[in-house]
Amino acid sequence: MNKLRSVLPGILLFAVFTVFTALMCYVDVQPVGMASTGLGFTTLNTDVNRALGSNETIYKITEILGYLTWGVVALFGLLGLYQLIRRKSLLKVDRDIIVLGIGYAVMLAFYVLFDKFPLNYRPPYPWNEGELEASYPSSHTLMLVFVMATAVMQISHRITKKTLRLLLSIACIAIAAVVTAGRLLAGVHWFTDIIGGILLAAALAALYYGIAWGKKDRTENTAAE
Repeated sequence: MNKLRSVLPGILLFAVFTVFTALMCYVDVQPVGMASTGLGFTTLNTDVNRALGSNETIYKITEILGYLTWGVVALFGLLGLYQLIRRKSLLKVDRDIIVLGIGYAVMLAFYVLFDKFPLNYRPPYPWNEGELEASYPSSHTLMLVFVMATAVMQISHRITKKTLRLLLSIACIAIAAVVTAGRLLAGVHWFTDIIGGILLAAALAALYYGIAWGKKDRTENTAAE
């Protein structure tokens, strides 16, 4: 029962993402731009896109910050590899690191799935050159929010110095927030792309926390403080 309670928030968030994705296929679907497929919530999306416009500078900033995703993934990958070499057994690698690696793999699987089977395409923007690109959910939002959210969990779990722990956590949250808002402000994603990315990332992060630690770890951490 405790295990189910630990993963329940993630399951509920994934259910919300699934329902939201389904609604994208049926609510106010209209053709937009050169895309042959329609865009869900067309009125809302086009109104927000028109109001915010596009900004190539913000786009480039989000692209640069997006590379931090792979830096964080590499960092925890190297930590897992170090533990594997030193302890000489995969079973002796920290459970939360193994589960994190699985989480990264699932995140990438969703990225490939929505890239190969696009639900809708990106809005037109000046430097696009007319190329159609899969847009839902925002891959930058999905990856940055999931990777940085799980990084905060790892920081909380592994770093004992409160000031350093706080500063690193704030940095992770700030980067994820800037990229998420920036993708919308840059005009390279529809509003619902951002919402979809946040929902899926939050679901995966909540599932990761529940599987890697759950209720028992929260109790132990509280007692340790």
